[in-house]
Amino acid sequence: MQISVVVPLFNEEESLPELLAWIDRVMKANSFSYEVILVDDGSKDKSWQVVQLLSKEYSTVRGIRFRRNYGKSAALFAGFEAANGDVVITMDADLQDSPDEIPELYKMITVDNFDLVSGWKQKRFDPITKTLPTKLYNAATRAMTGIYLHDFNCGLKAYKHDVVKSVEVYGEMHRYIPVLAKRAGFSNIGEKVVQHQARKYGVTKFGLERFLYGFLDLLSVMFITQFSKRPMHLFGGFGVLSFFIGMCISIYLIFAKIFFAQYRMTERPLFFFGLLAIVIGVQLFLTGFLAELVSRSAADKNQYDVREVI
Repeated sequence: MQISVVVPLFNEEESLPELLAWIDRVMKANSFSYEVILVDDGSKDKSWQVVQLLSKEYSTVRGIRFRRNYGKSAALFAGFEAANGDVVITMDADLQDSPDEIPELYKMITVDNFDLVSGWKQKRFDPITKTLPTKLYNAATRAMTGIYLHDFNCGLKAYKHDVVKSVEVYGEMHRYIPVLAKRAGFSNIGEKVVQHQARKYGVTKFGLERFLYGFLDLLSVMFITQFSKRPMHLFGGFGVLSFFIGMCISIYLIFAKIFFAQYRMTERPLFFFGLLAIVIGVQLFLTGFLAELVSRSAADKNQYDVREVI
């Protein structure tokens, strides 16, 4: 199979028939062998009934239904696990991503040999309450990760099969799949300007809380990228430094007490600062030690309650 199209969805009953007809038209025009994996992330509308009908109309459609809403990362993870295509393409279900981009994305993976290609919605049709936070978030992500992409959060992406089977997507980490892919050794990451459509049905799922969560997840992914396998290097390093500072302060105060008897160590603010530094140092070292134990024995994070599969 050449292409797997993974589509996470949440309350998108109106857009699905049009999206599937569009994808099918593009695939047939280019003679691609393909499958479409629709992952219903606990929709409250009739999205799953629509998926069932589409699976009967199109033999290429597969469906996965979660029992509740887990989030886009969970939906992508389930879709990645089920994907069989040599190239895996993700897109949103709201018709804002154009299936007409699929042939060029496929070419960039198979001919130009990119591991991952991320879409860039250069011209957007979103309100400023969404575009401005997105620009700030992308700038911060570029600065912290060293990966120069204009639009990390674009839902339209293409991957080699090996990439989706190697990255672990959970929480809200779907924004950082390029970072996770680079960490896994897939460093040939490209970008393509893609067409952005105005939303035709439903309402946006974007909220200001996602902007906040995005930056928190960025800190998480930076920690995971650098220290997930060696947390002692981070916590232990800061712990040893803090303990060393505290010990130096204590030695200085003991020296001052011996040679300058008029000094009362326990009445000086420096004494409490040194004591605090020692305590923090010990705590950070123990945190690093416990994190090492957890990282070596952690169970699988990605366990989601799937209700139905087509």
